[in-house]
Amino acid sequence: MTVKRRNHGRNKHGRGHVNRVRCSSTAKAIPKDKAIKRFTVRNIVDTSALRDIKDASAYESYNLPKLYIKQYYCIEAAVHQRIVRVRSVIDRRNREPPARVKPAGR
Repeated sequence: MTVKRRNHGRNKHGRGHVNRVRCSSTAKAIPKDKAIKRFTVRNIVDTSALRDIKDASAYESYNLPKLYIKQYYCIEAAVHQRIVRVRSVIDRRNREPPARVKPAGR
């Protein structure tokens, strides 16, 4: 029988069972190894309010803490929100991770 992907869309490899996680978008329960994982690091406040807070602060060099979130997405939600894209049959064979984009400020 023909197969679409070499790993059947999972990263299980020898484990019999994998715990499920909830999709951040749809709250669907999906296996952790099948989920699309994204780790986001953001400021707690947006940039416009950040300047106002720094001006009103009594401390000279106080850095606001960041928000660290690990999000899991099911395949349907990730494709719909364009977190991942559909690839052609030939491009699916490419197992290299995509090139990382570095922020301009660094």
